[in-house]
Amino acid sequence: MPTTEPESPTAVDTPSATRLGDAELAGLDALESLPAKRERSWQTLWRQTWPKIAATVLGLGLWQAVVWSGWKPSYVLPGPLPVLRTLWQLIADGTVAKATAITMQRALLGYAIAVVIGTLLGAVVARVPVLRSAFGSLITGVQTMPSIAWFPLAILIFKLSEQAILFVVVLGAAPAVANGLIAGADNIPPTLLRAGRVLGARGLSAYRHVILPGALPGFIAGLKQGWAFAWRSLMAGELIVIIANKQSIGSLLQINCNLNDAEGLLAWMIVVLVIGIAVDGLVFGRAERAVRRRWGLES
Repeated sequence: MPTTEPESPTAVDTPSATRLGDAELAGLDALESLPAKRERSWQTLWRQTWPKIAATVLGLGLWQAVVWSGWKPSYVLPGPLPVLRTLWQLIADGTVAKATAITMQRALLGYAIAVVIGTLLGAVVARVPVLRSAFGSLITGVQTMPSIAWFPLAILIFKLSEQAILFVVVLGAAPAVANGLIAGADNIPPTLLRAGRVLGARGLSAYRHVILPGALPGFIAGLKQGWAFAWRSLMAGELIVIIANKQSIGSLLQINCNLNDAEGLLAWMIVVLVIGIAVDGLVFGRAERAVRRRWGLES
C-alpha cells in the first residue's frame, strides 16, 4: 500500500509566516509614519517662559533678602519694589523709549560696520596661510583688549563725539566676528572642501557655496559674541563720552550715579539687562536654532 509522505511543515507554514512578517512590517511602517504630536502654541510659550519667570522671581527674592539683611542702607541699596516703581515711571513718561532709541541706533550702526569688517577680515585670514600667520594672533590680541583702553585714543582722534563711541564699538566687535568665522572655517570637513573643488567651486564661488555655509555655526557664535562686545563697548562709551542733548542709557546711568540716585541707577541697569536678554533670545537664539535645524541637530 503506497504511503504518502506528509508535507513539509516549512512548506505549509511559509506563506502564513510571510503574511505575518509583512503585517508586522506594515505595522512598524504605519507606526513610524504617524505624525509627531505637536504642542499647542500656548504650551510651547509656557514651556519656554516659565523657567525665565522662575529665575526672575528667584533673583528678586535674593535681592530683597540682601536688602532685609541690612548689609547696606536703603538709600544705597534699595529693594526691588522702589526700583521697579521708578522704572515704571521712566517707562510711562517716555524717558526709557527715547534713551533706548539713541543707544540702539548707535549699537546697530556700530555693529553693522563691525560685521562687515569682521566678515571680510575673517574670510581672507581663514583661507590664506600667510595672512593667518601674520594677523591671526593680532586679531585675538585686539579682541582681548578692554574696550575702555581704546577710549583715550578715540577721544584724542575724534574728541567727545559720536565717532569716538562708534570707533570703540567697531574695535570691540569686529575681532570677535572675524575669529568666529575663522573658527568655523577651521572646522569645515576637508572632504567638503575637496568636493567643492571637484565641482568647480573656486575663488568667490567657493566662499559663497562651501566656506561660508560650512562655517555658519562658528560664524553665528562669532556674531553673538561680537554683539556682546559691541554692547559692552557702547555702555562704556556712553558713560565716558556724554554728548549734549542726547540722553542715552549710558549717560543717564552716569547722571544717576552723580546724583546718588540708587533707585534710578538700578532702574537703568535693569533696562540694560532686559535689552541684552531680548536681543539674545529674539535674534541670536532664533538664528542658532535655525542653524541647528538646518544641520539636523534639532527637530
